[in-house]
Amino acid sequence: MRDHLNPPHGGELVNLMAAPERRFELQAASRDWPSLDLNQRQLCDLELLLTGGFSPLRGFMSRRDYEGVCGTMRLANGLLWPIPITLDVTEELARTLRPGSPVALRDPEGVMLATLHVEEVWQPDRREEAKLVFGTTSRAHPGVAYLLEQTNPWYVGGRLEGVQLPAHYDFRSLRLTPAELRADFVRLGWRRVVAFQTRNPMHRAHQELTLRAAKQAEANLLINPSVGMTKPGDVEYYVRVRCYQALLARYPKDTVKLALLPLAMRMGGPRECVWHAIIRKNHGVTHFIVGRDHAGPGKDENGKPFYGPYDAQELLRQYEGELGVTMVPFQMMVYLEDEDRYVPEDQVPDGAKTLNISGTELRRRLAEGREIPSWFTFPDVVRELQRSYPPRHRQGFTVFFTGLSGSGKSTIANVLRVKFLEMGGRPVTLLDGDIVRKHLSSELGFSKEHRDINIRRIGFVAAEITKNGGIAICAPIAPYDAIRKEVRAMIQPYGGFVLVHLATPLETCEARDRKGLYAKARAGIVKEFTGISDPYEPPTDADVVIDTSDLTPEEAAQEIFLHLERQGYIGASVESEQLVPSVTGG
Repeated sequence: MRDHLNPPHGGELVNLMAAPERRFELQAASRDWPSLDLNQRQLCDLELLLTGGFSPLRGFMSRRDYEGVCGTMRLANGLLWPIPITLDVTEELARTLRPGSPVALRDPEGVMLATLHVEEVWQPDRREEAKLVFGTTSRAHPGVAYLLEQTNPWYVGGRLEGVQLPAHYDFRSLRLTPAELRADFVRLGWRRVVAFQTRNPMHRAHQELTLRAAKQAEANLLINPSVGMTKPGDVEYYVRVRCYQALLARYPKDTVKLALLPLAMRMGGPRECVWHAIIRKNHGVTHFIVGRDHAGPGKDENGKPFYGPYDAQELLRQYEGELGVTMVPFQMMVYLEDEDRYVPEDQVPDGAKTLNISGTELRRRLAEGREIPSWFTFPDVVRELQRSYPPRHRQGFTVFFTGLSGSGKSTIANVLRVKFLEMGGRPVTLLDGDIVRKHLSSELGFSKEHRDINIRRIGFVAAEITKNGGIAICAPIAPYDAIRKEVRAMIQPYGGFVLVHLATPLETCEARDRKGLYAKARAGIVKEFTGISDPYEPPTDADVVIDTSDLTPEEAAQEIFLHLERQGYIGASVESEQLVPSVTGG
């Protein structure tokens, strides 16, 4: 095995940061250059490029490298690299760029981070990229969904010169560059280091797995969680890092280290596993733990897993020698109830009773305030999760109405607001369509683009209210399905989201019209009117569907109230809270 101080492929550890005097030159000159504000994924990629975490890459990929990586998992020079590292841009910007053009890469606040020296601009076939890299074009795969729905249609390749790294104000002592982490290993005398990649909180099974892996490899342990972009719906990394910190004392002293990796995961399964091994090698690691379904995105539309449970282990095994990283494979750990211990699933004795709690079940227990057993995780981890993810009756939530004009949205929303105020316990905010148009979106018209902007603004405000434990009641028309789904995704990580479709027929809504808007729309006086000259897309994912034709506003509001009660967002009593068991002891 190669010395752990050498990066993969036998090359030098790349450092793309410019010398101090050169940085001043670049910043001064950049005032006359095209400029690009990077999104979250691009920022993660840039940071690992600049620090050498993506060695041997010296910038965003050229077309030859990109096509080689997609097709054969190799760069144009033959070196192994399984995931494309590309910079996507709009067609408008792409048309202005030529080989040799400098581009100022900036963070969302406009701070210049690096100069990209353009070498190539091209329009890729992103669907073909998805098929080659992820093995599927299904948008149920989060990596594919991001690639096909959120990336821009043009790629720019070129060499980078770093001005400064993206700013981080959290967990600074845990954010180490590859060079810094290697230096720490040398200082500590760690010749063999086994890394554990994770994007989830760690529980007893994870601790047992990592302890076994370190003993098997006779190595020290690096817990190296990804804290860039992970899978939508994952526990946010602030909570996860506090859980990891709480776990460190349960390892033998001076044998474990926690360091954060600003990686934007692609959830690419086997290919991503090889990528993770290369990145860890760049950080000075000699061994890499690969468990069941490494970097797996879950299941497709038909309930079939995208990748086999141990496909990642099989692929990395082919490249261990080339990379100089030793894989430590593990099967899923399960708990033997009668023996009070964890073992790999292939070592379970015949007839033994096993226990496990899935991520879905854990989230359900947290949402319902139920006990999380001590055999599953540690009390200090439970306390951190319960503090960050309180039961539903203590969470904020959003009730989001959609329906035609005249379906009763504003009236029912007002009734619901009063019921919530009467109940007490949470601040309540009503974001009615007309009110929002007056105070937040007065400059917008009624084109599809402007309607989407308006709904996105409502979603942003509702997400902030929900995040801070309040109740947001939103009552716009919201005629388009895609933007409603976007708002749901915006809010659900912070609390509840209940989509209420007032499915009142058009003729009923038109008969109720007090302002004569439908008549004016049919006469062509009012343009872009939903249901007449502009489409309405009925939701297929509504949580509550109500036809208000034969219901009073109070009856309709009560239907929503009962749904919220069934889901646990309202109605919990002090007595029921006191019955929730606490988890104590080891």
